[in-house]
Amino acid sequence: MTLAPSDLGPEFRDMVTTQQYDPAPRIDGIRLIDLRLMSDDGGSFAELVRLDEEGNLEGVPGFKVRQSSYSLMLPGAIKAFHLHYNQEDVWFVPPTDRILVGLIDARKDSPSYNVRMRIAMGGGKTQLLYIPRGVAHGAANLTAQPAVIFYYVNQHFSLADPDERRLPWDAGGKDFWEMTRG
Repeated sequence: MTLAPSDLGPEFRDMVTTQQYDPAPRIDGIRLIDLRLMSDDGGSFAELVRLDEEGNLEGVPGFKVRQSSYSLMLPGAIKAFHLHYNQEDVWFVPPTDRILVGLIDARKDSPSYNVRMRIAMGGGKTQLLYIPRGVAHGAANLTAQPAVIFYYVNQHFSLADPDERRLPWDAGGKDFWEMTRG
């Protein structure tokens, strides 16, 4: 026997939705690179970065690491949105941490202009995230524990001429950083 919407109580009938399983829109140029996490009874190991003979990051052609940095995010912190005209980023969140990464394609001539993406990083996964210039990016720590981002960039930071632009934290919408419920 099957049910129909009319078989539900009136207080529930209008609340019923169907979850969407279509792939979310993707931003052109964004790359998630799976890393191998090796575990044994003594712990785990993951190789984060491998450089080719010219010093380019393998998996991201033409990306030469010029600086590596570390960021600690306290519980509830939102660091967004950052935008670079010249710099490109590669982010890594340890599998022991969990961070929600937000991306907005601000490049007016991009085929994915104005597409927004949310990616959960860490949470048991080992991945690198490549972020091209012109894609606004940020992160939120929605957990109760501090979380870490290691990031690699292809430009040195310069106090005299910082390639560090900003958009408001809510440029993706007032609810962009809210945890998805349901």
